[in-house]
Amino acid sequence: MSERYDCTECKDSLYGQKYILREDHPYCIKCYEALFSSNCEMCKKLISCTSKDLSFKDCHWHSECFLCNKCNRSLVDKPFATKNDLLMCTDCYCVEYSSKCHACLKTIMPGTKKMEHKGTSWHEKCFTCKSCQQPIGTKSFVKKDGNNYCLACYEKLFALQCVHCKKPITTGGVSYHDQPWHKECFVCTGCKMQLAGQRFTSRDDLTYCLECFCNLFAKKCAYCTTPISGLGGSKYISFEARQWHNDCFNCQKCNVSLVGRGFLTFKEDIICPDCGKDL
Repeated sequence: MSERYDCTECKDSLYGQKYILREDHPYCIKCYEALFSSNCEMCKKLISCTSKDLSFKDCHWHSECFLCNKCNRSLVDKPFATKNDLLMCTDCYCVEYSSKCHACLKTIMPGTKKMEHKGTSWHEKCFTCKSCQQPIGTKSFVKKDGNNYCLACYEKLFALQCVHCKKPITTGGVSYHDQPWHKECFVCTGCKMQLAGQRFTSRDDLTYCLECFCNLFAKKCAYCTTPISGLGGSKYISFEARQWHNDCFNCQKCNVSLVGRGFLTFKEDIICPDCGKDL
């Protein structure tokens, strides 16, 4: 007696019948389709074993149902795109959704590389520097008057030059006396501290921080001997060849403030009239 050869699922004999092997297990056509065949996304009918099954992202179609959602042309063996899970031929997709290149005004086809900046799109080959015409790609660039420039061309054509180092200023510039400076070049002549955002003054067209200016040029207080800047509205007293901070202009005997009052001098000291009566 010959060995039986049955469908793995329904156990019906497969002798003289069409069957399909799956992982070395035989199935009759009916069981195989019930267990493993997919339904068509378009017509919702079963895709039989004898029909061509076209699949994309876990979805399946009969070959005759694999059509553009817009123009109904067959997409079999043709490039296509999807939008909201709908199949479209490349022509229909471009008309509906593709960007237009800002330079050549042609459609940027699906699957081709495009460059984007602030809502504007270009073909990769069209995204070039206005001056040297070289592709910009992913390199840094500057937009001016609607045109794109690579950094080298922009600096050469438009960037201000620092009056100190003569190099282009691309970021962080400072303007002083209507002249442009790099922040790192605009420094105190004395201590070389950067002056951007700091209080400073100048003498003979040279810039100084307040501390250096006071140490180099300010008069010294006759009492405390520290510099009197006179900057920023600070007040001081001057008498003959001597100067005092307002807070230091006091009677040497009783320490009363002499600002706005009469006073006497005794040798190097200043004294109030009351203390002067004792001398």
